Amino acid sequence: MIFKMTVVSALIGVLSSAAMADLPALEKKDRYKVGFAQTESNNPWRIAETKSFKDTAASCNWDLVYTDAAGSAAKQVSDVDSMIAQGVDVIFLPPREERPLLPAVLRAKAQGVPVFLVDRSVDEKVAKAGRDYVTFLGSNFIEQGAIAANWLIEKTGGKGLILELEGTTGSSPANDRRKGFDDEIAKHPDMKILASQSGDFARDKGRKVTETLLQTYPNADVIYAHNDEMAIGAIQALEAAGRVPGKDVLIVSVDGTRDALQAILDGKMGVTVESSPFFGPLACETMKRYANGETIEPWVRVTDRVFTIENAAKHIDEAY
Repeated sequence: MIFKMTVVSALIGVLSSAAMADLPALEKKDRYKVGFAQTESNNPWRIAETKSFKDTAASCNWDLVYTDAAGSAAKQVSDVDSMIAQGVDVIFLPPREERPLLPAVLRAKAQGVPVFLVDRSVDEKVAKAGRDYVTFLGSNFIEQGAIAANWLIEKTGGKGLILELEGTTGSSPANDRRKGFDDEIAKHPDMKILASQSGDFARDKGRKVTETLLQTYPNADVIYAHNDEMAIGAIQALEAAGRVPGKDVLIVSVDGTRDALQAILDGKMGVTVESSPFFGPLACETMKRYANGETIEPWVRVTDRVFTIENAAKHIDEAY
């Protein structure tokens, strides 16, 4: 509660001085000091994203200032503030949660530092692309959830008792992947979401949550996970309970990791909707466009693929 009140107070102060000002310009020069404030490094997706930024730093002439918030929204706010104090030219930020990172985004703008949101967004009711930050680079999370749901509906003939493993509470991918999936499932009366609980996008938490939910809902025959790490954890929980993933319980997920594609090939998972972590080159290109004075679209959209047994073998070698 104290942290939430601090967020609100900070928002009021920053909004009053900066919300209506123009976005900070980005000077054209040969080399930039670039901040990348990562949320955590506890799963393959985040590790791949960080590597993409570090690899791009060399090719895009960046002096990269990298931080890892270790899963803490409060630390991520502090990391962004530190980058501002260090005089970075630009900040790329994947906000751990939609609201706690708002003050940091607005403070960066007030201090003349352009912010590009990457893979996650902030509350659009308070901060908007093109006004408070340059743009959002990322996927359509609602669409990802809807694709997973529609694959499931077709596969099962519109029948199923579902357990949903949500991502980090308050994060845009968790909010939107739930909405996209749940809205489609609600159209089918023979499908029911028995329970929906956060596994924080983490494999071990996904396993533990699944263990608990299976005890309460032993009749569940579908698990929808908001990311592959939780889906792999769910597979572990099912196997420990003596149930056969892919046969007794159908698994659908989002991300497109190597482990998920292997699980599909092993018959343990039905589908994973890609959510690419390779943002470095796109970040470089978009930043250059902005420095050249181009008006950047509010959403630089990433196109995602869908992996099933029909194409998993073809793409597994390129997965992370």
